[in-house]
Amino acid sequence: DAQGRFLGNGWHLLHSALWNPLNVHRFLADIMSGGAVVLAYACYRFFRSKTEEERAYFDWVGYIFLFVTVCALLPMPFAGFWLMKSVYAYSQSMGMTMMGGLLTWLFVVQALLIGALFLGVNYYLWQSMARLRGGERYQSYYQVLLAVLMLALFIWLTPHTVLMSGGEVKAMGGAQHPVVGNYGVMSAKNGAVNIMILVTTLSFIYYRRANRTMVVSWVKKGNILIGALFLLGSLNIIWLSVYGFYLPAKLRVGLSSPQAVTTLTVLVVGLVINRMMLRGALVHGPVQWGRISVRGMVGLFGLAAAFSWVMGLMGYIRSSGRLAWHVTELMADVSPWAFTPDLAFAAKMVTLNMVVFWGAVLILFWMCQRDQSPVMGEELAEGNATVLAPSSSQEA
Repeated sequence: DAQGRFLGNGWHLLHSALWNPLNVHRFLADIMSGGAVVLAYACYRFFRSKTEEERAYFDWVGYIFLFVTVCALLPMPFAGFWLMKSVYAYSQSMGMTMMGGLLTWLFVVQALLIGALFLGVNYYLWQSMARLRGGERYQSYYQVLLAVLMLALFIWLTPHTVLMSGGEVKAMGGAQHPVVGNYGVMSAKNGAVNIMILVTTLSFIYYRRANRTMVVSWVKKGNILIGALFLLGSLNIIWLSVYGFYLPAKLRVGLSSPQAVTTLTVLVVGLVINRMMLRGALVHGPVQWGRISVRGMVGLFGLAAAFSWVMGLMGYIRSSGRLAWHVTELMADVSPWAFTPDLAFAAKMVTLNMVVFWGAVLILFWMCQRDQSPVMGEELAEGNATVLAPSSSQEA
């Protein structure tokens, strides 16, 4: 009311304008966070393993939990777009502070980390081909996928503006580069991240096929169907990105929804068709768990660290969006320490938190293994424990 008293109830406080998009965003991030810890544990135990059985088991654990983590990673760009769209709908000044003002360059760093995540996931899948007999058949395809992924990654990482001196701005004719600046807007970036998701999906399809020969009668038609599906989906995504340059900003943001629907449709339908084509396929030997290269597991640990890094960075952005408010535009923070740290301090603090977190986690891993000895009756139960081991002929 006029006296500043809140007339609502607890439900009104909880169910804010950002409640639902933030819940979805945090739900996916929590899955990624938990998966990252398990990935790190699998890598640690893989490197410390003394037997082939241990290496095989923790290689399998890493693969399973990367699959779980990627299932949360793929819809994350859409959840992030929904969240920021809700921020702009609630307060345009808050949205401009986060994506067009004080915190803009942290989003550039976030884009760098997300691009590294997609690159790391694909690198791990390519290294995982060492487990599968016949995987060399797809090496040439992976080279093409790598080229497409890097092109999309370069567009995704291109900033809209760059830090320049006054003389450089004058020489260039403005704060935006006349060519490169076109790739720094969200219309181009939305297309790039959707293409990266499709490339990751195609990498997984190749991985699933690597040690199998399909025997269904419609193999050729199925391959043509999957190829046409990915080609048409990619063309639609690219066309919508280009079309966005000819629309005003208030209409351009609406193009992200059909792009997301296109990507999810191609992803789901492509995986279903591939699953149907693999029915009764001839398997060229079992999956050789534990045969992945050391650099593949190092890359997997790097993924785990990058997940926590980007979560810390985005947590800072989300908190700093309030600026000098306890409750945005309702309760000001008038304390002497009510200020927003500069970007360098924020980046260093997030990195320090990430290093301290993983240092503590690795110490816990080490302490849990220190002076281990078999408990009474463990030898008798060892024969039954093989039920939990990965199947040599399935990928889960």
